[in-house]
Amino acid sequence: MNTLPAIHINNSNNTDHLSFKHENLAELIEQAMHKHPSNTAYQCLGHTLSFEEMNQKSAALANYLLEIVQLKAGDRVAIQLPNLLQYPIAAFAVLRAGLVLVNTNPLYTTREMRHQFVDSGAKAIIILTELLPKLESIVQVTDIKTIITSQAIDQLTTKMNTKLTPSTKRSTQERVEVRKVALLDAIYQGSAINLSDANPKVHRKKINLDDIALIQYTGGTTGLSRGAILSHKNILANIEQTNQRLNDVTEIATELFITPLPLYHVYAFLLNLWVFSKCNNNILIADPRDLTGFVNLLSTVKPTGFCGINTLFIGLCHHPKISDVDFSQLKLTVSGGAALTTDASNKWQKLTRCSISEGYGLSETSPVVCLNPPGKEQLGSIGLPLIHTQVQIWNENEQEVALGEPGEIVVKGPQVMQGYWQQLEETEQVLSQEGWLKTGDIAVKQADGFFRIVDRKKDMIIVSGFNVYPNEVENILMSHPDIIEAAVVGQRSDKTGELVAAYIVKSNKVNLCQQEIINYCRTALTPYKIPKKVVFLEELPKSAIGKILRRELRH
Repeated sequence: MNTLPAIHINNSNNTDHLSFKHENLAELIEQAMHKHPSNTAYQCLGHTLSFEEMNQKSAALANYLLEIVQLKAGDRVAIQLPNLLQYPIAAFAVLRAGLVLVNTNPLYTTREMRHQFVDSGAKAIIILTELLPKLESIVQVTDIKTIITSQAIDQLTTKMNTKLTPSTKRSTQERVEVRKVALLDAIYQGSAINLSDANPKVHRKKINLDDIALIQYTGGTTGLSRGAILSHKNILANIEQTNQRLNDVTEIATELFITPLPLYHVYAFLLNLWVFSKCNNNILIADPRDLTGFVNLLSTVKPTGFCGINTLFIGLCHHPKISDVDFSQLKLTVSGGAALTTDASNKWQKLTRCSISEGYGLSETSPVVCLNPPGKEQLGSIGLPLIHTQVQIWNENEQEVALGEPGEIVVKGPQVMQGYWQQLEETEQVLSQEGWLKTGDIAVKQADGFFRIVDRKKDMIIVSGFNVYPNEVENILMSHPDIIEAAVVGQRSDKTGELVAAYIVKSNKVNLCQQEIINYCRTALTPYKIPKKVVFLEELPKSAIGKILRRELRH
């Protein structure tokens, strides 16, 4: 049975002075849609959607999920799409319907998909058509009964850019257990429900602030990912907190933001909601790894806002055609997901004349905790805590340390998650009864209130902004019949910030090579988790009690 663990956390002091302008995320989204209906909300691959079209399509899909699929409030819906126009339509439909969004990385292997879908109890999925073979191999062990498919070219069709009319075409549903329907057809069927309404409405039940909006999966200490439970209150609070920090440099319905980071990542997801709530234009980059295509696109626009990570800033700054881009209107650049280096910050500011505001957060905090004030940044710091966010530095005895002393960052505020989905024990390990979240990151607090990270979670590896937990990779390596022991650590990489390095003790009877190990990992791990370096050792360094000493392998 998929239920929220019994967690009793006192967050009363965190929201006393934070006024909520909306009762839920659906109301925030709908208000933005109605303010400037003819303005462009999204652009991607040369095609656009206005706020009015977003309203029509997301309302139609929401009603399809509620009226035709007959999902109930609180049911989970997975979305496994890259940055295409279909993503915000799908995400907003789920939120407007009062359902729970489960963001899923399109690069996941079947093993990773299976864990997330089974754990979340998702009853429906909106998925890229190319990923269907993976899904179909595991769908029978999940609760998924409705599969809504979308091709990348769907956003290029006239159907995505014309006024909706009812479709006479029905979804393909024979007498089978799982319903399968194309996204465009689902939108058309849902639009027929509101055919007589000038303004499409979603026939949902009341959504409360404490209702779950999102289950955002993050790495687990056991190697299996955990779902952070984020309520409407959590995300609304973080949008308002972020807006307060960035409001002075942005306006309503005039900005052009560049979003190269995937919207299934909580950092990009939250910033996208903030941009949308201010009725601004958001350009989604479908494949930021194609730097030439990215730079060519940037050359056709004059962006005013940009969100990215360290490796992306470095890649763009070194591209031979980056000088063709007009950055004269750029006034806000936000960095998160990985530490910002001095080199990247200096190069970006020299190129664009816009400083980078580095922030800090976690999936468990919706995600933003700290953020440098634009124009007043301290390079190397994660900035100041957002409004109504308490940040302390604790020692091992859970006592606050003296100013300037290193310790673990703990956070308390309205953006802190309700807990981990169906993981009461793991929740109790990181959340105190008073609502303090133990991040595992080591930092110092300066006299001026700014915070600096001095060490990360000791074992976590960050590859291009994505968390890789060694236990998960080690479990896969240890499943190989010819590997006796394995330890995984992060090592510096100019390209991705860090790379995954595997140290292996193999059976003396076999002749394994690096490529064989990499090929083996490809069957079970997302590409960024696969070791890029494999070293064979006679034995691994261990403590007196036999614990593998990863720290000795990092050097």
